[in-house]
Amino acid sequence: MNKTLSGRALLLALVAMTLAACGGKPTEPTRQDEVRVSSDHPVVGQRWNLLLVGTDERLSMPTTPHFVIAPDGRVTGHDGCNTINGKVQLDDGNRIQFRELATTKMGCPQLDDASRVTGMMETAYRYLIDHDRLVFFGPDQRVLGGWRKAN
Repeated sequence: MNKTLSGRALLLALVAMTLAACGGKPTEPTRQDEVRVSSDHPVVGQRWNLLLVGTDERLSMPTTPHFVIAPDGRVTGHDGCNTINGKVQLDDGNRIQFRELATTKMGCPQLDDASRVTGMMETAYRYLIDHDRLVFFGPDQRVLGGWRKAN
């Protein structure tokens, strides 16, 4: 009977250690988890200026909303009122996902429009490039807005 109890105690201790290990802090991402995009990708390295919100709405902002994607997957730009920083992932099938977008949160009279620009980027699911234009689509295939390549 002692062997059975000590066997159960050992089993319970192993289960407890396993559960504790599973509930521990997540590990740091490895280099393989880092976002990388091809530097020859047509979206990367270009400055994209906002053209339209939706299919036909033009915004008049103090600063032209824009963004640039670096080969390391970092995004920098401006929403019309605030600077934008974050990450992007570009996948097969023209998939695009902006992540960890942060703005400087400065005030301006068009702050609602600036939030719409950032929201468009956060909602973007797919894109289409047509000559010097970049169009974002939502998960429902609705046009979110368009950007034009800066000269």
